[in-house]
Amino acid sequence: MSKNKNKDESVVAEALVVAKPLVVRETVSLYDAKTHLSSLIERAAEGEEIVISKSGKPKAKLVPLDDVRPRRQPGQGKGCWTVQEDFDAPLPPELIAAFEGRGE
Repeated sequence: MSKNKNKDESVVAEALVVAKPLVVRETVSLYDAKTHLSSLIERAAEGEEIVISKSGKPKAKLVPLDDVRPRRQPGQGKGCWTVQEDFDAPLPPELIAAFEGRGE
C-alpha cells in the first residue's frame, strides 16, 4: 500500500471520528447575514446553526456540512484489476435457470 493511500485513509478516518459540538442556534437578520457572511460561515463550519430571518420570520438555516470526505479522484484504481475477455459472454443455461428459479 502506498504512503499517499494511507495518508488519505487517515484523513477520512479523522474526519469521520470528529465529534459534533453542541449545536447553538442563533437568529440573525438577512441584512446582518449579508454583512457578516464570512464570519457566519466560519461559525457554521465549527458546528453552530444560524437561522437567517427576513422581517422577523425565519427564512433559511446555515448549518455545518455533515460529509467532509475528500472528493474521489478518477483513475485511482487504474491497473488494479482486469476484465476478462469473455465477461459479456452468454451465461450457461444451468446458471440462467438458477436465476429464474428453475434450478435445483
